[in-house]
Amino acid sequence: MELLSVIRRWRYRQHFSIREIARRTGLSRNTVRKHLRSDSVEPKFKIPDRPSKLDPYADKLAQMLRQEAAQSRKQKRTIKQLHADLAALGYDGSYNRVAAFAREWKAARHREQQTCGRGSFVPLAFLLVIPSEIAHHSEINSPAIPI
Repeated sequence: MELLSVIRRWRYRQHFSIREIARRTGLSRNTVRKHLRSDSVEPKFKIPDRPSKLDPYADKLAQMLRQEAAQSRKQKRTIKQLHADLAALGYDGSYNRVAAFAREWKAARHREQQTCGRGSFVPLAFLLVIPSEIAHHSEINSPAIPI
């Protein structure tokens, strides 16, 4: 959710008070004020770069995931099974780290395989037709059908 754009829209377009915005978002009023005053598009949080217990096994896990991607749905191993295989190789980290790595790997693979960019945009345009106009139009243009 683009929280900053929601806060700005509520404040400047819909004229909500800061107190109302704070109530709806669960943020403090000071935080809402800070977001309204900031020039940035979205707040950026610094994520420290720290090593993971999974790093020595990342190549092996990526290889396992590539093998699993080639399998049929019924033949694929679950992430729990992949975690158990890594544990047999000496990995003593958590299942959640393995699952997060698999999610990121699958998302990156999906982005690589996507051939048409971000997808296709098909603009939808409709004529506004009032029901009385439909009845009037069909009476004029349709041939009379005897009953």
